[in-house]
Amino acid sequence: MTLRAFDEGRLFGRVHGSLPARALALHGWGRSGADFDALLAGLDAVALDLPGFGVSPEPPAAWSSDDYAAAVERALPEIGSRPVVVGHSFGGRVAVRLAARRPDAVAGLVLTGVPLYRRSNAARGASPIYRLYRVLHRLGLVGDARMERLRRRYGSADYRAASPTMRGVLVQAVNEEYDDALAELRCPVRLVWGADDEAAPADVARRAAERLGERAELTVLEGHGHFVTRSAPAELRRAIEELLAGG
Repeated sequence: MTLRAFDEGRLFGRVHGSLPARALALHGWGRSGADFDALLAGLDAVALDLPGFGVSPEPPAAWSSDDYAAAVERALPEIGSRPVVVGHSFGGRVAVRLAARRPDAVAGLVLTGVPLYRRSNAARGASPIYRLYRVLHRLGLVGDARMERLRRRYGSADYRAASPTMRGVLVQAVNEEYDDALAELRCPVRLVWGADDEAAPADVARRAAERLGERAELTVLEGHGHFVTRSAPAELRRAIEELLAGG
């Protein structure tokens, strides 16, 4: 494995085997391409550090998942032609956007633990005060500065640990949905999910599989949670190899 710069140093990635890569892996929030070391061993593949994570510099502004997908798209000529793209959690959001933007450039998707739909009960654990102020903010009755102070006080550990730019990225990400992008996918999709995933419950994967129809195959792994990349790399590797072999 070697570390290499892409797109004139805007992205860094861990290169397994040699280039061109047959697989491209995109990690979750707060993680890095190192999450895929066991999964990609022996395969010609690249595991990127997305902007703002690992050793890749932060984006210049609070990017959306589509902005991240555009950044990965710019690096594709250096990475390889039509790789199978593996996406975990936040990286899966980017992978879906990438495949929707460039259906000619993605041979298939392997997704795990990706919050493709917002959960209806996602705010139940938040403070009642915070929930109230979020409503008032959406109505324009609370300013951005006050809302930012409340996010710092009541927000998630990921939010509190992030830089100002990456906080903006996180706020955008948690408010995005991907039904439009799923509808645009043309490649085969493997959904490999932990039955005990609390960050992106298996019902999210079932809903996505229904939306994708015959393009998707869903595998739910009993006894596994959000980090299938670490707990069941063999299952993900099997999905990659099936897509590389043509499904």
